[in-house]
Amino acid sequence: MSFHPFQGVCSRGAEFEIDEAGILRNVRIQGGCPGNTLAVGTLAEGHDARATAALLKGIPCGNKGTSCPDQLARAIEAELSRRGGVVPA
Repeated sequence: MSFHPFQGVCSRGAEFEIDEAGILRNVRIQGGCPGNTLAVGTLAEGHDARATAALLKGIPCGNKGTSCPDQLARAIEAELSRRGGVVPA
């Protein structure tokens, strides 16, 4: 599990794993609004990484142009891209 820094939001970043089936595990968002980040991590836990990224991507927070859910989506996409778009074997 590695740390994925966020930009433009209150949260510092997230840690998560993507298992061999492409499912998000151990999703933890660090910093930010405790209730909201706990909720986002809890809702993402156990769901398909690609589908979760697609669902969360583009959600705004005020006029920031991004949000903690959007940053999580970007981190998931970056991790999938780093792996060549495939989940681990």
